[in-house]
Amino acid sequence: MVTHSVVHIERRKQGQNTKYYLTHSYRVGKKTKKIRHYLGLNLTDEEIEERREDAEREIEEQIQAKTDLLKFSLTKKEIEKLSEYDREIEVVHLDVDGWKAFTEKFVFNTNAIEGSTVSPEGVHKLLSHNETATNSDEIEALNVAEAVEFIQDTDEELSVDLIKELHRICFDGSKSFAGRLRNVEVVIRNAYGEIVHQGIPKEEIGNELEELSKWYRENETDLKPLVLAALVHNQFEYIHPFEDGNGRVGRLLLNYVLLRHDYPPINILFEDRGRYYYCLQQYSSENRLEDTLKFLVEQYQKGL
Repeated sequence: MVTHSVVHIERRKQGQNTKYYLTHSYRVGKKTKKIRHYLGLNLTDEEIEERREDAEREIEEQIQAKTDLLKFSLTKKEIEKLSEYDREIEVVHLDVDGWKAFTEKFVFNTNAIEGSTVSPEGVHKLLSHNETATNSDEIEALNVAEAVEFIQDTDEELSVDLIKELHRICFDGSKSFAGRLRNVEVVIRNAYGEIVHQGIPKEEIGNELEELSKWYRENETDLKPLVLAALVHNQFEYIHPFEDGNGRVGRLLLNYVLLRHDYPPINILFEDRGRYYYCLQQYSSENRLEDTLKFLVEQYQKGL
């Protein structure tokens, strides 16, 4: 719901010319959003006033027509376009053997993406023969398998406590901060040492996770499950609430949402981690969700 708005004329110099925009800043919850409407080039004050009324009306129509999607807003038509990806997911339900196979593949891939050295064969032995873990990577393999079972069985609504519990399950016995939100600032670097994302300030984490949970509860019946799951996953990764382990918890949240809507789980493959990171960067820097949806459909189809 829009609670406060400010409209002003924005001027942008371009060489010897000046472009004029009508800019409408407004708040949705705790977030400030902007819509700019181009008025023209090198306008007089009289021309600006002549064009302002129509521009204000068009901006207001845009605001009323858009749905708030956490970091950005989309029109009904734009949401319908994104929802088309949902049709490419075949709704199937896994039997006991299907869940066993999925869990092994998920445990290997989600941990390997984060640098685990446990091989697919090693995961199979740990999960099938109840072998004792001998190092932190093996502990996390067993823990993530437990977390998969947790999201499969839980009736809990999405909340900050549920998110922290997922982190605790995944890293109990391997990380001293398991289940606790970070109290330090974090950055994510690529293979070249370049910063590709910076987590939000630590003071804002609690409120942002509360907003994410509230937004999910308010929108879970209005959006297609794949769109909903992708948004929860990407926004969680954008917040980056833990000192480490955000990737694994985020991919569990992705499947938590899908399972709550009777959709099959998706396994993101280690071999496709480069495209996975690209999709997250597109969401973080460009507010693009379509790349993620296309990628998730492809990952689902690879897992069939």
